[in-house]
Amino acid sequence: MPGLIGRKIGMTSVFSADGKNVPCTVIEAGPCVVTQVKTVEKDGYAAVQLAWGEAKEKNTTKAMQGIFKKAGTTPKMHLAEFKFDSELNLGDTVDVSILEGAEFVDVVGTSKGKGFQGVMKRHGFGGVGQSTHGQDDRARKPGSIGACSYPAKVFKGMRMGGQMGGDRVTTQNLKVLKVIPESNLLIIKGSVAGCKGSTVLIQM
Repeated sequence: MPGLIGRKIGMTSVFSADGKNVPCTVIEAGPCVVTQVKTVEKDGYAAVQLAWGEAKEKNTTKAMQGIFKKAGTTPKMHLAEFKFDSELNLGDTVDVSILEGAEFVDVVGTSKGKGFQGVMKRHGFGGVGQSTHGQDDRARKPGSIGACSYPAKVFKGMRMGGQMGGDRVTTQNLKVLKVIPESNLLIIKGSVAGCKGSTVLIQM
């Protein structure tokens, strides 16, 4: 499916035609440069590699510098592969205008990291026991984790406290409210995962 690499600028709200205040996310999408064209004959599948975001040459490996030089572009920071219906050649530029006419898009981002969290925040547990009558330090504990006489072990996948956030999250079927090609901006309804300035992938 066609797509673009972009950056989450932030959230705002716009008024719809019927006067409702609609929360929306503003994304700077593209322009992206075609750095590789994958073919079925050579690579076993058909796809196009896009690059976005300027990077310093000293921070780019020699192998990647060769790829960018072959495409006739400067070193880029982010790369991703998409499947385009139309034919694209090495060095072509893809901008947000490809999303004009699209009604819905999927946005892939990295959720905000929240560090080590307990079971109540991480999994929505209700807590253990009462909050009074001598209860000491068990109000936000997970309770029994299932070990018994047989099998005397804790099963894999047990929901417990741990690292929360920092995951790859795909938000599907977000409505496209407006495309502004002259500013490379895409305005979509609702929220997407990630903080301001984080990199996102937009897929049709």
